[in-house]
Amino acid sequence: MSRAFVFPGQGAQTIGMGRALAQAYPAAQAVFDEVDEALGEKLSSLIWEGAIEDLTLTANAQPALMATSLAAMRALEAEGFSVTDAAYVAGHSLGEYSALAAAGALSLADTARLLRIRGRAMQEAVPVGQGAMAALLGLDFATATEVAADAAQGDVCQAANDNDPAQVVVSGHRAAVERALELAKARGAKRALMLPVSAPFHCALMQPAADKMAEALANVTIQPPAVPLVANVRAEAVPDPETIRALLIEQVTGSVRWRESVAWMAAQGVDTFWEIGAGKALSGMIKRITREATTRAVGTPDDIVALRN
Repeated sequence: MSRAFVFPGQGAQTIGMGRALAQAYPAAQAVFDEVDEALGEKLSSLIWEGAIEDLTLTANAQPALMATSLAAMRALEAEGFSVTDAAYVAGHSLGEYSALAAAGALSLADTARLLRIRGRAMQEAVPVGQGAMAALLGLDFATATEVAADAAQGDVCQAANDNDPAQVVVSGHRAAVERALELAKARGAKRALMLPVSAPFHCALMQPAADKMAEALANVTIQPPAVPLVANVRAEAVPDPETIRALLIEQVTGSVRWRESVAWMAAQGVDTFWEIGAGKALSGMIKRITREATTRAVGTPDDIVALRN
């Protein structure tokens, strides 16, 4: 059995996530304490007792989801598991930062601060209402890419997330994304729907955020990860810290090549994927990419106990 640890991205957040882990494992509580200290605020209170509207704000959701994933990782370690039990780590968008922190490439405090900067920069890159994202269901990536190009008409419209064989997310100017919805339906999409997001992530409109991340990442130490990272924009393993730094900048405007990343890991012999943190969205995608794969959600104490069986 060859295993990969994968880390969820935005959209997986829920009020109360990670609280049971923190109550059951002192090492998990310590993660939330360290993130609170790094940010100079009680993000943990927002995660456990706040309003979902506040948690969903990009600047909060990104460090919150990372903290929950790292709390689950520390709980696993308390039970005798290790990140080196995995052949690879990977994460969906912000989850790439969680993967790097889990693999020791980034410190927890630096990761929290980077994600706060990233979240704010991505939110501020485009005025509210000017950008949008939409999910095209039932189209392959090549067709979705054509739809995005045809919908652009001088605006930005790009395939942002290649999630699985039948789910591609497009991102760009709102008018162009709305045109993409109609084109996708005309070309056979089973469904095409706008997503409830606050900014058009992973497209050229995010260049101001990429510039801010270049500044932020220039001042951060990146160590070689203990386990190779399968990077979003390359869809293959990239162990070199300076390559990782460059790709984290490119990732802000680049496509999340999740389908290809999972397929690449499967081609290297990975047959088991543990989703570390909140939710089970990645597990569903993985099953649609490689049906032979075994997936396990690792987000609660009960999930960790079940791994023993």
